[in-house]
Amino acid sequence: LGQQKCWGSTAAAAATATEVGSKSMGFWLKDYEDYRKSLYGGNITHKALFVDAVGTLLVPAQPTAQIYRQMGEKYGVKYSEDEILNRYRWAYGQPWGRSRLRYVDDGRPFWQYIVSSSTGCSNAQYFEELYNYFMTEKAWQLCDPNAGKVFQALRNAGVKVAVVSNFDTRLRPLLRALGCEHWFDAMAVSAEVAAEKPNPTIFLKACDLLGVKPEDAVHVGDDRRNDIWGARDAGCDAWLWGSEVHSFQEVFALLMCH
Repeated sequence: LGQQKCWGSTAAAAATATEVGSKSMGFWLKDYEDYRKSLYGGNITHKALFVDAVGTLLVPAQPTAQIYRQMGEKYGVKYSEDEILNRYRWAYGQPWGRSRLRYVDDGRPFWQYIVSSSTGCSNAQYFEELYNYFMTEKAWQLCDPNAGKVFQALRNAGVKVAVVSNFDTRLRPLLRALGCEHWFDAMAVSAEVAAEKPNPTIFLKACDLLGVKPEDAVHVGDDRRNDIWGARDAGCDAWLWGSEVHSFQEVFALLMCH
């Protein structure tokens, strides 16, 4: 619940791409191009962009621990936000032994474990209030407010766009509530494809959905293990959000500069 990780025209976007590509990414871009050429030779092209959901496309609008504490006060939750956050991180980092995947269908068993471990409260009504809250648009905000315009510019330029996310079955209705669902040509959601990042299977499924080869796709995400290593194990390219790229305009620049 509340995963904590925390252009109108193609011509206009291309102008932005030129500026960003030339000024802010020069040396890294050259190294990246050399690396890709050593693998595939000739022109470097990407036919598809995969985007991680939580931590890359969107983040909780308020700190998760704050929501847990505020909603939990009437149910007897006494822990501070710092205590809840520490307990959340500990619980999230533990092996999940109930099933092979954390997010099975709606993910309720996993999230019940996370909420009770984080707050010390196992009240069913409290859990339902939290669970339903994180399925609403008010619980989330976009990491990059220009995301929709960039994705549309990419699609206009012939690049397909998909979400690849470790999430339960609430992701589709959540993106619909946020007005984002139509931005994407496909979604590979772990609860639907029965594979979680860094398992290459989820990336290969996204390739199948878009009809592209792994080497023709690049994935952008904020988790080095799940997003970068997982995508590369599948044969895709990968850029680390918050380190190698910081906005979807930068992503556009890299994709359009070849």
